[in-house]
Amino acid sequence: MSNNPIITFMAGACELDESSTPFKVSPKPTPGYVYIYKEDDLHHFCWRPRSVPASQPTLELIMFPGDGSFKPYQHPSASSTDSKSPTNGRIYVLKFSSSSSRYLFWLQSKSQHASGDPSWFSPRDLKIGQIVDKLLQGEDVNVQEEITNIPADRGDGGDGDATMEDADGPGFGADLQHAMSGGAGADATGGDYREEGEEAREGGADGGRAAAPSQTDAEVAVQNFLRSLQGNHSLSTGAQQSPQGKPFTTLSDLLSPSSTLQVLDTASREYIDSLLTHIPPVLLLLAQEADDISSVDPTPETAAAAIEALSIDQKKDILRKVLRSPQFSQSLGSLTMALRDGGLPTVSEALNIKVENGGFMARGGVPLGGGEAVEAFLEGVKKGVEEEMKAEDGRMDTD
Repeated sequence: MSNNPIITFMAGACELDESSTPFKVSPKPTPGYVYIYKEDDLHHFCWRPRSVPASQPTLELIMFPGDGSFKPYQHPSASSTDSKSPTNGRIYVLKFSSSSSRYLFWLQSKSQHASGDPSWFSPRDLKIGQIVDKLLQGEDVNVQEEITNIPADRGDGGDGDATMEDADGPGFGADLQHAMSGGAGADATGGDYREEGEEAREGGADGGRAAAPSQTDAEVAVQNFLRSLQGNHSLSTGAQQSPQGKPFTTLSDLLSPSSTLQVLDTASREYIDSLLTHIPPVLLLLAQEADDISSVDPTPETAAAAIEALSIDQKKDILRKVLRSPQFSQSLGSLTMALRDGGLPTVSEALNIKVENGGFMARGGVPLGGGEAVEAFLEGVKKGVEEEMKAEDGRMDTD
């Protein structure tokens, strides 16, 4: 585990209400830290409350180079010397090219504006966001050098915590909606990064990383859940067809909570049990509130016993938590990227999904890529379901 975050700064999480017109952002008051560390050549984007140990982030996302961006939400007319947010705070948006998932964070250190304007991005605010964005693009960044070269701020706001009210009002919703769909971000805090993150970089106190097993479990759950799609026809036919070479849906959008949770509500007990067999056994044991999980060997037999002991409501609750988890959505996004980047032959073979031409182009032996690869993958899942249904109908006819 890495004990030295690359960058750490004070920021709080936000909730986005897309059902209102215009959109409304509600900042959560919990004091928090955003921090990034690197492990196995991949950056981990994390957020945690300041009261929680560095090893227990509330949010931890493994970032694939070029997939994520971290941008400030600014007025379209903002200049490099006078940058403001349309809101009453400074918000940054973390978004992904592989999915529609979005995370909003508001900078909690006080504004550095001479008059205390909470919507003003100082050079330091913008530099923090630029550093994070460069890291997410896979660039090599000398964080200390970047921070040292930041011009002195004009104000004397200090590094104490700021406050932020719910952000809405004229112009905000429409601009944010455009930003969320077009790649613009949110706003950042104005604290001195050198003071906010120095201790974390040197000793690991303010940053940190989460334990690896939770992420591994999520990735396993995603792969196994995709295998289980062959037992549910409604999910396999949800993608829309698109013309050759055109953008195609992502797995994150296809398997969004709004779609998958509906399946759980109407699923049979047998189907629920089949899904649970693909969940890491430790999650089942946690649901049983076992006294000492470390003493229990999470074998298939143990998992089967746990499934048998759980009520139908408990089983559905476990699956709901998995389907709503950020790790599940992110893993689906990562799988989408793998398919788009030429991994269709390997992925389809590993999951035993038959795809046209083995996932290669008709000529040349080059793997399919882009939206065509995702479409071919989903077509393979769909045909697998159809073949299984025909086989079951044939068995019923002969009985």
